[in-house]
Order: sequence, then C-alpha cells, then structure tokens
Amino acid sequence: MNSFTSIRRAEPGDTTDIMRLLVNTADWLLSKGSSQWNGLLRGEDSHNTPEAINRGDVFIFKQEDQTAGIVMLLRNPSAWDLELWHDRLDQPAIYLHRLATNREFAGQGVGKRIMQWVDTEVPTWGSNLVRLDCIANNQALNSFYSSLGYERLGTAKNNLGEFSKFEKQV
Repeated sequence: MNSFTSIRRAEPGDTTDIMRLLVNTADWLLSKGSSQWNGLLRGEDSHNTPEAINRGDVFIFKQEDQTAGIVMLLRNPSAWDLELWHDRLDQPAIYLHRLATNREFAGQGVGKRIMQWVDTEVPTWGSNLVRLDCIANNQALNSFYSSLGYERLGTAKNNLGEFSKFEKQV
C-alpha cells in the first residue's frame, strides 16, 4: 500500500468508526503494557473526539472502504494543550492529537504517511509549526516522532501522567 485511496475531513457519520478505532488502539496499547489512552476504555475522551469531528478537526485516511488511520488537528489549543504548553503559547501552532492507525494495516507505514501528509497540509493553513505530546514512558512512540524530525522539548505533567512535548517547523 503506497498511498491512501482517500483523505478527507471526518463527518459525523464517521464517529462510530473513529471511536471504535480509538478504543481498539487503546486496548492494543494496554496489551503492550501502556496506559496511554486508557481513559477511552472507561468511556472517557479527554479530547472530545465527537465534537472535534463536528468542528472538522479530524481527518480520516481510507484504503478502499477501510479506515487505515485518523488524526486530529486543532488550529486553537485545547484545554489539554493549554495545560501542557502554557510556557510556549506565544507562537501560534497546530496541535496534533489522536494519531491512530488500524492494526490491520500494521507495519505498512500508515502512521508515517499520515504524519508526512500533516507536514504538507499544515502550511496550507497558514501555519508552519506543529505541536504534539505523547506519554513520556512510551519509548517507541517518542522515537517515532523524533525520527520524523520532531524536536523533543522536555516533558509536562498533569493528573494523567507525564508527557513528552514535541514540535516541528513544517
């Protein structure tokens, strides 16, 4: 699989499919010993994904009729972002959340290709800075973002744990 058959803003009708993908991802992470996104397994969604879909902030990547992955891109920082990025809010950025790939496409570079799309899409929005965070103790995920040119700017803590903060000029 070299490319997606479609990339589009998610629509309200995609919500069930997207939430299923997120919960399946959280379940897979838990099976690997990670607590990342485990709130989703309890019905808690710190990023209010259905509302983000309604606002047009979620993008869906399809391969034929299957969802290969999703990503949430926020033009304005969420409450979560304000908490973690409070010391760097002077420069506008796009905040990336909920990068998730369908496990049926594991090993096919879906996450990397979604992130490459982000690198080319975000500048068309008039921004050249992408920020994201991930759980600090997930070395594979931290290495993934570093390998894509994201600079790790340290960590931040909140009531859900410690998170690595990354940003990239695109």
